[in-house]
Amino acid sequence: MAQDSNKKQLLHLVFGGELTSLTGLHFRDLEKLDIVGIYPNYETALTAWKSKAQQTVDNAHMRYFIVHMHKLLDPEQA
Repeated sequence: MAQDSNKKQLLHLVFGGELTSLTGLHFRDLEKLDIVGIYPNYETALTAWKSKAQQTVDNAHMRYFIVHMHKLLDPEQA
């Protein structure tokens, strides 16, 4: 798939895992984190996040997140 080299990539990471409690952000087992993927923009990351969140809706401790990697890679531009 060819990428438009003139368009700025705003990379987003989608990942999730089972939390130890409903009120915290401590993962039960780091080795079982589900790395869904890295996406070139927020819209595609959101689509992936929604899909994974819907698949795990029966497990209240399972949470998926979107990380704005472009803000971590270039914090002065964020």
